[in-house]
Amino acid sequence: MYKISEFAQLTGLSKETLRYYSEVKLLEPAYIDPNSRYKYYDDGSYFLALLLAKLRRFGFTIQEMKSVMEDESFAHLEDLLSQKKLRIEEQINDLQLQLNDIDEFLKSGREKND
Repeated sequence: MYKISEFAQLTGLSKETLRYYSEVKLLEPAYIDPNSRYKYYDDGSYFLALLLAKLRRFGFTIQEMKSVMEDESFAHLEDLLSQKKLRIEEQINDLQLQLNDIDEFLKSGREKND
């Protein structure tokens, strides 16, 4: 069992994030001491924490992460990741169009000044 500070260091998640994940029932401690209310995490929590950290890095919302945790099927996760990938690709395309528009705008301004 790991104290919250040890678990935070082990997973790279802050103690505040772990407390928040516990509050929203996303990643609850394996054990809470009834006297001290100190939270403890186990090895099973470790793998869930790593998954949540990865999903957060992929831009998943708390609600999307809850959906993954509640469903527990790889097919559902794979579908969500595919959807997320498509949205990111669309954002990249939109940003590339914006860059092209800026380049064209700058180019037209230079041509008028020449």
